Amino acid sequence: MVPRLLEKYRNEVVPRMIKEFNYKNVMQVPRIEKVVVNIGVSEAKQDIKYLDAAMNELATITGQRPVLKRARKSVAGFKVRKGMPVACCVTLRGPKMWEFLDRLISLALPRIKDFQGISRKGLDGRGNYNLGLREQLIFPEIDYDSVARIRGMNVSITTTAKTDEEAYGLLKELGMPFRQ
Repeated sequence: MVPRLLEKYRNEVVPRMIKEFNYKNVMQVPRIEKVVVNIGVSEAKQDIKYLDAAMNELATITGQRPVLKRARKSVAGFKVRKGMPVACCVTLRGPKMWEFLDRLISLALPRIKDFQGISRKGLDGRGNYNLGLREQLIFPEIDYDSVARIRGMNVSITTTAKTDEEAYGLLKELGMPFRQ
């Protein structure tokens, strides 16, 4: 079964983008390559159960098993030694990526308290978008009672767009709620 957002991309977004940016070929239209969801777990140095909880929550949200990230070098100011677990992340591609984006845009973002829209400043100059979320509770899959600690996460959307304008157009057409 084709994800709903992918269908929208193929049937509505591509024709609009061709018209708006005067592309001569369908392959010139920017597309989303991958979505990376990352949770930093600095508390893991005291107790490993925080890392397990973060990994379980990330697996529940994305539907894919997260990868453990370890510190590459020691930093005395942060009390981190080389090899200590510091984060977990998931790279989504294909149908899982489209399903996650659909849930993020239509379910999770509107559940943020006092939500005014997301900032356009998350564009990096090369057509990619980074979004910081303050809590994992905005996702309907997470049970409020089972959460030990509220954690933030970073969502990075990588596109094939060459400029920020193309990436902004693509994300806006997909339904990303940007601030005016």
